[in-house]
Parts: sequence; C-alpha cells; structure tokens
Amino acid sequence: MDRSIRKIVIVGGGTAGWMAAAALRRAVGTTTSITLVESAEIGVVGVGEATVPAIRQFNAMIGLDEAGFMRETKATFKLGIEFVDWGETGRRYFHPFGAFGPGPDLGGFHQGYLMARRHGLTTPLEAYSICAQAAAKGRMARPSPDPRSPLAAFQWAYHFDAILYARHLRRFSEALGVVRLEAEVQGATLRPDDGFIQSLTLGDGGVIEGDLFIDCTGFRGLLIEGALKTGYEDWSHWLPMDRAVAVPCEKVEPVRPFTRSTAREGGWQWRIPLQHRTGNGYVFASEFLSEDAATAVLLANLDGRPLADPRILRFATGRRRLFWNRNVVALGLASGFLEPLESTSIHMIHSGINRLLQHFPDRDFSPVNIDAYNSRGVAEAELIRDFIILHYHATTRADAPLWAHARTMPIPETLRGRIALFADRGLLTSSADELFSHSSWLAVLLGQGVTPRSHNSLYDDQKAAAIAGLEQVARQIGAATDALPAHDDFLAANGLAANGAEASSRPTA
Repeated sequence: MDRSIRKIVIVGGGTAGWMAAAALRRAVGTTTSITLVESAEIGVVGVGEATVPAIRQFNAMIGLDEAGFMRETKATFKLGIEFVDWGETGRRYFHPFGAFGPGPDLGGFHQGYLMARRHGLTTPLEAYSICAQAAAKGRMARPSPDPRSPLAAFQWAYHFDAILYARHLRRFSEALGVVRLEAEVQGATLRPDDGFIQSLTLGDGGVIEGDLFIDCTGFRGLLIEGALKTGYEDWSHWLPMDRAVAVPCEKVEPVRPFTRSTAREGGWQWRIPLQHRTGNGYVFASEFLSEDAATAVLLANLDGRPLADPRILRFATGRRRLFWNRNVVALGLASGFLEPLESTSIHMIHSGINRLLQHFPDRDFSPVNIDAYNSRGVAEAELIRDFIILHYHATTRADAPLWAHARTMPIPETLRGRIALFADRGLLTSSADELFSHSSWLAVLLGQGVTPRSHNSLYDDQKAAAIAGLEQVARQIGAATDALPAHDDFLAANGLAANGAEASSRPTA
C-alpha cells in the first residue's frame, strides 16, 4: 500500500510559509499537492530584515536567482554586526562573517593572537577579518578563487525587506505549482483515534484535508498550539526582552554593509540599511522600560525622517515544547521566538525546513523520526539561545536596572561552562551542527570584555614569529579591502540595484 505523503497544507504565508512552499515544491514529486492557505486580513510581522550567510544556501537550494532576488527585495549585502555600548558604554566591536586570520583554521590563529595580546599587541581583532575591514570601509566584493588571497575567506549575507521577500517567494512558488488559497482558518478537526489533524475548516465554510500540515501562523501557533495544545517553554528568565517597536526611516547616506546594534537603557536598537530605506527598531524589556519611552528613544535616534508610524510587537522568548507534533510541523514564529540580536529568525526557518526534508515522513509518521527531528531542533535553539544570552551577561555595565540584572542573573550551565573555559585559557568549543563558529564566539567574548587568564602555552615559543605574522596579515587585509569598490557601486555594476533591469520571479533551472 502506498503510504506516501500526497497532500501538504501550509497554513500562513509570510516569510516562513512561502519559504516552506518553495522548498517543499522543489523537493517533493508531482504527485504530491501543496496548498498554502493565508488570509489578507491577518497581518504579518515583516520586520526581520537581516540574515546570516546560510540564506544563500537556501536561495541556491530552491533555485532563486541572486540578482533578481536582490532587486525585488531592495536587498543590500551584510558582512556582520557592529555592537555599540554592549560590554561597556563607549566601546564598540564587530562580529564579522568568516574566519579571523589568514586561513579557515581558527584554532592556531586565535591562540597566537591571545599570546601576542599578553605581550603587548594592541591591534584590534577586527584587523584580522576581511569582512570586518570591508564593512568598516563600506566596501563589497566576491570571494577570490586564489586560496592565498585574503578575499578567499569572504562571506556575506543580506539585508532585505521581509515582506517583499515573501511576495517574491510567492510568485516563485506559484510558478512551480503551489496553490494559494485566500481564506482564514477557523478550526481543525482531529482524528478521533490518534489526535492527528484530519482537516481544516475555513471561514467560508469550506474544508481542506491534508496528510502533513505546516504551521506558519506566527506567535499564535494556530495548529501546533491552538489545535494540538503542544505547550511552550518560556526563556524570559534568561532573555527578558518582550517588546519591540519598529519604524522605517529615510536612507540618508551610502549603505554600510553591516547591521548595527546599539545597547540602550532598556534593551537595544537595530539599524538595518536597505537600498530604499533604513529599518530601525528598539527591542526592550517592559519590566524596565515603557512602550511610550521606548518609542520616544527610537524616534530620537533615527538617521532620517520616519516613513511610517511606529509599530509595537509583543512576544515571549522561548520555544514550543515540540516543533513537530503528530502531523503538524511548526516553522518560524509558530515554533518559538528568539530575539533578532544575531539575525537568526530567518535562519531557523531555513534550518527547520532542511530538517523536515531530511526527516520527511510517510503517512505512518514514525515516532522515532519525529523525536529525532525535535531533538535536533531543541539542540539548535538552545545553542543559539546561549549565544544571545552571552551578549547580555558578559557586560560590566550597571548604569541601568536591565544591565545590572543581566550581569548578575543566573545563566544556563551550558553557557557558564563555555565562558569559564575561555576565561581560563582561551579555549573555544563547539558542536558539529552549531550555527555560530569559533570565530563568532571569539568576536563576542573578546568584544564584550571577557579576557582569558592565560593561553595555550605551546604558542609561547613562537612569540616573535607570531607577532610578525599577525602584522603581515593585518597589512594584507588592509590593502585588499582598500582596493574594493564601494558597496553601492558594487550593486550598480553587477545589476543588483532595484532600479536596474526588471527582475524575474520565475524559478531558475
């Protein structure tokens, strides 16, 4: 008997829904139908505009043309994140993409750098990152095929308008055969024998049946929570941010290809440059700051004239107890929420889709397979959670109640151990599937002021050679980035600017 999945129903559009639609349509056979149900009456959050380099893998996987994607979403390049006033007021540091040093193996470089620092080296860590230096100078490039070139390690992600991205993916997915149904889901009918969802009831009285349901309904989790009562694990005791106010403003200067995060009294402010405007927001904890006060601070710290009224978003940091429950898989905000400090929201949609493709079920819905999917999702969410907590906890700031709380609050033991190991001897550890590399942990730990007590003693005998090598690497990276074109010139020269040729929303082969 054929037990293959034949009907996939995605509930909710937006970034998560249309990413899932495009990827699943590419992956499953033509005998499986994919229907996406969304209602224009239900708004989308649409403020997540910064990504990590894995977005390029997703776009390539589904066959999305980069030039068309960038033009249609008004995208810019992102080489990392600048953090202002986090470890202490008046200090800034940069978390770049790619590795530090002359090659991909960070282990030797970072221990040599720590040794040189202890012997008086004052050159900042960012001098050894091609992405950090290009970002600081407003430059952009493609990787060099020459492994000896500093540009060989060049990495990038994007800033884009999330609503325009969802629209682009909708046209792309419909061209592949995804059926969009304009309707509001009113409820779900469960099978009496096992509690699986059998069908959905629509606002016009219609019914749609499915084998596999993808919940992309945002914070409310219409299927995963509303129908299946999955439960939620709250992480607000570690990450107390529960509000954000967002507003776009005029673009007033050439694009700097990085996201900026500025710590403020009750949280932090983001600045994300797009081709046509700048995205801004203030993520804050309502326990320490009112919505009116946060809105006033945000409006007082914009680069240009606001282009819309500020929007307040309310959320609870944490995750669903199960990402996959019975025949429902939750993606995006329906699966949980981690604040956008390190631009992980869209990545977690991507990784959830990747796991679903790897664990794709038949209609028997093997519990072993579902458990493995959930275990991997939990591990990823907890690793990202710990990395975000690090930014708050590793601070010397005590100038406001939020920062005094963050500096002294209990943290997960998994994170406490990693900080202790680095603080003792500069040792970095990571898991095989971890999103954030040793480079990322090094950038944030040193940037936030965590200075190791010692370093690997094997590098002490190489002091002179290490310092000379570091000086040469910094010079090479500086010279390489000086020769690169400005970001906006790079867009124009490569047909990536939104005012260029009309973009196609048709899929590539």
